[in-house]
Amino acid sequence: MYDVLVVGGGPAGISAAIYLQRFKLKVIVIAKDFGALGQSTHIENYYGFEQPLTGKQLIESGLAQAKRLGVLVNFGEEVLAINGSEPFIVKTDKAEYQAKVVLLATGMSRPSLRVKGFTTLQGKGVSFCGICDGFLYRNKRIGLVGSGEFMLEELDVLKNFSKNITIFTNGEPLKVKVNEYAVITEPIIELLGQEMLLGLKTSNNQFDLDALFIAARTPTASDFAVRMGAFVTPKNEIEVNHLFATNVPGLYAAGDCTGGLLQIAKAVRDGAEASLAINKYLKPKTS
Repeated sequence: MYDVLVVGGGPAGISAAIYLQRFKLKVIVIAKDFGALGQSTHIENYYGFEQPLTGKQLIESGLAQAKRLGVLVNFGEEVLAINGSEPFIVKTDKAEYQAKVVLLATGMSRPSLRVKGFTTLQGKGVSFCGICDGFLYRNKRIGLVGSGEFMLEELDVLKNFSKNITIFTNGEPLKVKVNEYAVITEPIIELLGQEMLLGLKTSNNQFDLDALFIAARTPTASDFAVRMGAFVTPKNEIEVNHLFATNVPGLYAAGDCTGGLLQIAKAVRDGAEASLAINKYLKPKTS
């Protein structure tokens, strides 16, 4: 059992983990990759660096610093689901963990199919959350976009509502076993409908659907938050109070996933502030 599990190895997550380690709490950081910051090739406005550096270099330096101070960092491990309340059960592609507190710090991203009709039909049959919206489509024709472990997690939820599920990999190879479900590997070129989703077109076929769930990438912080009952804004930002706590006890969020100034300096500050609040939250539970 960990005191705190941090999802994300960027400036917010690592800053929080370093402080939490110094508070003598049992902390683990799980990070899949270098995230959006890792794609930055020229950073020259962050304090303390005379010469420009890349986002990857900055993250690698932060990870090394955390490890030197004793923080357990599992890099290259993907969080797939976070269930329950305290203690939270965190499932990854490699293991399961229990933690009293979870801090979401995975940055900000949003999936997109980049096809005609995608933007228009969001919330009109196109959904990003099986737990949230699956019950609306009991015994209906459901499409599920994805090809990996996250798609499999969504399928496990959606199969409770309908047997009529078709998986669309959108041109990607299927990376997991789905047994009896139909799998379409052709690229999606258009979503059909105006007021409501009616179906989709692939490069060679057309399919009638009542709903389409998107699970075609790594789950984001807001994905986890929504599934746990935390409030998320229309801009896909996790709502937190001045202590970086969500409305779910024990669930915190920091960095770009909470909105505001999307800068490294702000993310570092968020992580530090969140760590102080988490330490105070855990004191009665660890004393």
